[in-house]
Amino acid sequence: MGTWNSRGLRGSDLEELINVTIDQYRSQGLALIQKVPTPITPIEIEKESRHITLAYFDKKSTVDYIGVVQGIPVCFDAKECAEDTFPLQNIHPHQVAFMEDFEKQGGVAFLLICFTARQTYYYMTFREMKTFWDRMESGGRKSFRIEELDPGFYLRDKISLLPFLEGVQHDLDEREEEE
Repeated sequence: MGTWNSRGLRGSDLEELINVTIDQYRSQGLALIQKVPTPITPIEIEKESRHITLAYFDKKSTVDYIGVVQGIPVCFDAKECAEDTFPLQNIHPHQVAFMEDFEKQGGVAFLLICFTARQTYYYMTFREMKTFWDRMESGGRKSFRIEELDPGFYLRDKISLLPFLEGVQHDLDEREEEE
């Protein structure tokens, strides 16, 4: 039997880990974060099961998750990368624009990246992502290497939880030091 290879299912392990984590954070009263649904328009619906069998995306989605952590608005996108080099084409210009506007409004925007070959999780601040993005936009590399990342933002997997609030705290601490 063949293997199902759907681009739409990529990242489902990472998203499941994030979903379990945000449920835990909510139950502990630490954060309220929701997955942002991707807007679609159904084309074909199977009559008996009422499952959508064909659809198209209505518009570009912004980020995967949005919410609030102890009164601080947060938004983030989850990305997976099989190699030690992350292609910036995996981040879309409309996402960068949304995250930049979000930060201008006092929120915290970030990426959660899973380097699947290493099973390593990384909290990438918007500032760091924007540095790589700007480098690309000015004619530089269209990717970044794992070696270029700030060691202080790696996340330790804690028994089926992804403790990204540690990354948010580290992000906020760095912002305070910069001021």
